[in-house]
Amino acid sequence: MEINAARALAGARTCFVGIGLPSTAANLARRTTDPRLVLLYESGTIGSKPTRLPLSIGDGELADTADAVVSVPEMFNYWLQGGRIDVGFLGAAQVDRFANVNTTVVDRGPDRPEARLPGAGGAPEIAANCGRVLLVLRHTPRNFVHRLDFVTTLGHGAGPRDRASLGMPGRGPVAVITDLGILRPDPETAELVLTELHPGVTVDQARAATGWELRTAESPTGSPATTDPPSAAELTALRALKAPGANNKE
Repeated sequence: MEINAARALAGARTCFVGIGLPSTAANLARRTTDPRLVLLYESGTIGSKPTRLPLSIGDGELADTADAVVSVPEMFNYWLQGGRIDVGFLGAAQVDRFANVNTTVVDRGPDRPEARLPGAGGAPEIAANCGRVLLVLRHTPRNFVHRLDFVTTLGHGAGPRDRASLGMPGRGPVAVITDLGILRPDPETAELVLTELHPGVTVDQARAATGWELRTAESPTGSPATTDPPSAAELTALRALKAPGANNKE
């Protein structure tokens, strides 16, 4: 999942990074597929080159290794809303079939209190204004739901014309990368379709982990394509990045 997420950043110039899995993938991309990638975090750091995975957007490592640090209003008003960022990389607690995201609250059922989540952060603005958006999360029925408990961040709304009708300049989510495979929006309907599976994963596994009737894109072999296995170099870079006390000099 993390390696395929890093591969998805190949060729990008700038990436607005979320903490957690998106940060792991973006920092891995700088060490493998895209060494010139410029990472931006919503705390105002531009061109961060952390030697270890940051704990939050306020981690001092991001500022210490950045090319520049700007104010949060400048980051959002000038860089993000100005259309200067190629890719937004987000995580999610829930995703629906149109790649809308919930990171606010989850209904845990009758007689149980709602589960409060971290909230929106900058995700709504990132999804609206970046050239394209990548999502990364684990593929479970709890995460891939028929209906979100709360819409925090708009993906494709209820179909392909919703973003344009709201004046959103970015393309929105172009891929959802999971531990089972990769889903992409159908060009006609904007509904997420399973386009690739990781080695050893079956279509039935992916469908069982999805809260709607998941469609698949057929390859010449008659089933979704298979992602390339991680290379030795990619695994080495990932393990070094995640090693306790990592201090990877560049």
